[in-house]
Order: sequence, then structure tokens, then C-alpha cells
Amino acid sequence: MIGSRIAAVRGALGFLTRLPVDHRDGDWEAFRSRPWTFPLVGLLAGALASIPLLATDALPAPTVAFAYVLAVYAVTGIHHLDGVADLGDALVVHGDVERRREVLKDTTTGVGALLAVALTVAGLALAGVSLAGLSPATAVGVAVAAEVGAKLGLAAMACFGRAAHEGMGRQFTAAATSGAFVVPAGLVLAAAAAIWPHPAAIAVCGGIVGVGLPWYWADRFLGGISGDIFGAANEIGRVAGAHAGVIAWTLL
Repeated sequence: MIGSRIAAVRGALGFLTRLPVDHRDGDWEAFRSRPWTFPLVGLLAGALASIPLLATDALPAPTVAFAYVLAVYAVTGIHHLDGVADLGDALVVHGDVERRREVLKDTTTGVGALLAVALTVAGLALAGVSLAGLSPATAVGVAVAAEVGAKLGLAAMACFGRAAHEGMGRQFTAAATSGAFVVPAGLVLAAAAAIWPHPAAIAVCGGIVGVGLPWYWADRFLGGISGDIFGAANEIGRVAGAHAGVIAWTLL
């Protein structure tokens, strides 16, 4: 039992981050059936990526924000941005469901892809500038919470989503059960409730909502989710969570 849980964490780290992990046979299968690993890895990745935010009192805000963006992609990789690019092209195409699916699978980079990636990275950088205006502890808390919220949203997609076709999306939806969402959701939401109304609690909710946007669009216009939607939701959820946390800090 313990061995399979460790394998699941290794699989999650390999899929969600660029951290050096000793991959073994069975890790991927263990990860797919254990969605609780999503927010767990989000906690670790968010903590590592938020290290530059500890310098908010020592460095100019743009410098801290730039370092934060670099840290995010150094830890999590840029392969999820491919999902953002594909989603961007699918969003702007004219046609029916089949046409959008065709564009989503197309390796050609269109204007929609460029704009979607640019907006996502710019959104993260602007969130970083805002985070740099907070105290180090608050900034780190919001950044970590945004990452955890986004990953909890991915766990929800795996447990409750319907796949549009065979592929990465179905590998998750076929392996994860709805009941498997109870533990990660309970732990994350209980932690958020315990610190409410701290901006980090709002960031968790923002991350989940951010994942819900591409999920809803995919269900409506693609007939279900796919691996690209998972990747896009991961990036959009992080940005939405970070901005939600900063907005909450400003208002509260």
C-alpha cells in the first residue's frame, strides 16, 4: 500500500513538474488512480516556485515578479503551455465540434495560440508584480494556495470530467473515481476554511474556478476534456488563483 502511494507521488511529480524523479514502471498507473496526488504536488511545486517572493522587501517588484515567473516554469516546466496554445487556436476557429477537435490536435501554431500563451504568461507576471507588493509571508501563501487550488481543480476534472476522445484525458477520467475526490477536497477546503478570510483561502477558490473555465468550455464546445485541456486548466488555474488572492488582499 505504501509502495503504491509512493509510486503515485513519483508519477505525479513526473507529470506535473520538472523535478528530478526516479521514474519506475507502474508510476503512471498509480498516479492516474490517485487524484489526491494533484494538490500534494501542487503544495510542493508552489512552495518551490514561490521562493523568489521571499525577497519582496529587498528587491524591486518587477525583478521579483520576473524571478517568480522563471521559478514557476523551472519547477513545473513549459509543456502545459502547449495545452494553452492548442486551446487558444480552438477558441478562435470557426466550425463545429469536429473542426475544433481537429484544430486542437493540429501541431501548427496559430494566432490564437500565440495570444493565449502571451496572455497567460503576462497574467502570471502581472500577478507576480502584485504579489511583490505584499509581505513575503502573504505573497508566498497566496502563490502556494493558487497552485494547490489549481491542482485540486485538476483532480476534480479527473474524477468528474468526461473525456472527448481516447487520449490523455481519458486515461485520467477512466482511472479516477468520483469518490476519490473526497479526501483531497476535504483536506484542501478544510485548510482554506481554517485560514479564512486570509487571501490564501481566496486564492485556493480562485484556482479551482480558473480550472473550471476551460473545463466548462471543453464540455460545451468539444464534447469533453482532453490532455490539452488538462494542461491549459493547470496554467489558467494558477493565474486565476494568484489574482484572486491579490484582489482579496486589496479588498480585505
